[in-house]
Amino acid sequence: MSRPQMLKLPEVLTEIGMSRAAFYRMRARGKAPRLIKLPNGQLRVRRADLDSWLTSYEEAA
Repeated sequence: MSRPQMLKLPEVLTEIGMSRAAFYRMRARGKAPRLIKLPNGQLRVRRADLDSWLTSYEEAA
């Protein structure tokens, strides 16, 4: 079984077309996709989490 694809935060920001500051404001309101903090402090987003987050906003539009 393969491991899920993990995206770096800059990759996520580029894909959704959002600044880091705007992303963190959404995160503070609990509206951003789930982040995973690695032991070295880096942040990642699972591809599946990002896709489901985008789908939820697509349905709400």
